[in-house]
Amino acid sequence: MTVSADISENESWFHRNQQSLAPWLFLAPGILFFAVYVIAPVFQSFNLSLYEWDGLGQAEYVGLRNYEDLYYEFVDRDAFYTALKNNVIWLALYLLAIPAGLFIALFLNQTVAGIRIYKSLFFFPFVISQVVVGLVFSWFYDPNFGLLNTIIGFVGLGPINVLGNEDLVTYGIIAAGLWPQTAYCMILYLTGLNAVDPEQIEAGRLDGAKGWSMLRNIILPQLRPATFIAFVVTIIGALRSFDLISIMTEGGPFGSSRVLAYYMFEVALSEYGFRMGYGAAIAVVLFLIMMCFITYFLWSMYREERGY
Repeated sequence: MTVSADISENESWFHRNQQSLAPWLFLAPGILFFAVYVIAPVFQSFNLSLYEWDGLGQAEYVGLRNYEDLYYEFVDRDAFYTALKNNVIWLALYLLAIPAGLFIALFLNQTVAGIRIYKSLFFFPFVISQVVVGLVFSWFYDPNFGLLNTIIGFVGLGPINVLGNEDLVTYGIIAAGLWPQTAYCMILYLTGLNAVDPEQIEAGRLDGAKGWSMLRNIILPQLRPATFIAFVVTIIGALRSFDLISIMTEGGPFGSSRVLAYYMFEVALSEYGFRMGYGAAIAVVLFLIMMCFITYFLWSMYREERGY
């Protein structure tokens, strides 16, 4: 009788807590993989940044020396300074994808003839690999046969070697990255526009709201979740940019287009270094910059929801 009573008690406890346990049971595999493949490597990077290691021999504990080297590179305006400066430029210009994606989504949200064709054309860059995007824009910028120089040649301007010019190369790569990123933001906003309350729009029209007033006061507040996701994804994409730089310039010319992610690869895994600890220090700096931005947006969204 005691055993059956314990089983009955356990079953009743499970049934009482079934609804609260079900979400955690579904989330458990994802949380496990996230902890093993994301959280644990982050802490390993923090630990590795305190060592000097070539990836094969014995690791030597050096404390904060790797961070000191980064500081001196920044002060001397060396490679780390160039990479960090380019990341700031990437971050500032990459955010243009958010308003661009919003206005394209507003255009595509209309019911006009042929709108599905337009949606397919604007959606197309999102499904293309970054490698393909890099190759396409490399051909586009080519000073000999590229479409860009063919176009500017019609107005009498000479050929421009965008990827070979230290002053233009970073902006050329960012323009290539904005193409698929704008498509991604467009998809986020199209999804958000489907959830906009039509009754609020109708009420706004009755109150005389239209155009910019309608967008600012009625539509944009309902698009806050999509805007938050767009900001976070765009900031992360700008700070960890690697694919396009690797395909289009390999950090050149003369290292002028390298960013933190590519510089980390150069010093840690390429033929230039095998300095794993130094590369880990760069990764830690990049991680902390990302966390600052993401924490700021999370805190801002929390304050808005609480009405502070």
